[in-house]
Amino acid sequence: MTDKTMTFSLGDEKEREMKAVLTAVYDALREKGYNPINQIVGYLLSEDPTYITTHNNARTLIRKIDRDELLRALVKSYLNN
Repeated sequence: MTDKTMTFSLGDEKEREMKAVLTAVYDALREKGYNPINQIVGYLLSEDPTYITTHNNARTLIRKIDRDELLRALVKSYLNN
């Protein structure tokens, strides 16, 4: 008999969600003519939401993510690649 138990990690799902939000914010900033990297770094360093455009609801999206969790995921991703 084969074990059909599925395993999943909530951490992986959270990281996928953060990546989707970050990608959407990046795209919104680019569409508005901003330098997305500079704007996102500014937001991460200061936690000032005005670095992020309201276009496509980007500001609301980025504020749903815990900044410390996002920084942790970014460093982890950078070091693993």
